[in-house]
Amino acid sequence: MTDAATGPVATEMRERLRTALSPTAFTLVDESDRHRGHAGHDGRGESHFALTIESAAFTGQSRIARQRLVYAALGELMRERVHALTIRARAPGEV
Repeated sequence: MTDAATGPVATEMRERLRTALSPTAFTLVDESDRHRGHAGHDGRGESHFALTIESAAFTGQSRIARQRLVYAALGELMRERVHALTIRARAPGEV
């Protein structure tokens, strides 16, 4: 797993995703600084992320179903702290 984001929100996201989806590959990037002055950027940081995740849980799932699994794993973080999340979810062996 690779973590380009290391703050408390990113740490909580990583733990929840690891517990729920047992990823075999994982990259989480905090892109909040790119969104200064935009909607959802409240100055606290850790509001905009890009996630690339590989998990056997995604096998046979549609793109929407995969995103729903990620959102379910993150729970209230998506409502309370994370304003935007770009998700690239794949099953093992997919490109």
